[in-house]
Amino acid sequence: MGLLQPEPGLLIWMSIAFLIVFILLAKFGFPVIVKALDERKEHIDSSLEAAARAQQKVENLQAEMDGIRADAERQKAEILRSAAETREKIISEARARAEEQGERIIAAAKANAETEREAILRDARHQVALLSIAISEKLLRSKLEDEKSQASLAERLLEEMDRDRMKESHREA
Repeated sequence: MGLLQPEPGLLIWMSIAFLIVFILLAKFGFPVIVKALDERKEHIDSSLEAAARAQQKVENLQAEMDGIRADAERQKAEILRSAAETREKIISEARARAEEQGERIIAAAKANAETEREAILRDARHQVALLSIAISEKLLRSKLEDEKSQASLAERLLEEMDRDRMKESHREA
């Protein structure tokens, strides 16, 4: 026979050998293979579950991190707003103090100027009074050489002083 057509005896022995190998494999090999495949499937399933849990944890951590980031941004904005308010408050207080101090300095300068002006006026009045006395003295010496003119001047001055006192007493009443 040819190579392409096997003999019936060979076919029977090949079938018996195949059945023996198949039975041995079915009894001993396939359970081991199936067990290994099941273990591998369980390992893959547990790995997928672990990956899903890890993915969920990553998402939770990402959400928590976003919340923390948003909270940090709010705190940063609050701190910046507070710093700006504090800065404005300090600036306004400094301006108020500067204006207050400036007003005090101006008031003190005005008071000093008024005091100096009054001192100058007093000095000028004093000088005028001294000049008036000196002039009056020279005039009186020339006019009051005799006793009669001195007596009439003294009487006139007394009358003027009495009139001035009367005017002052009427003003007070």
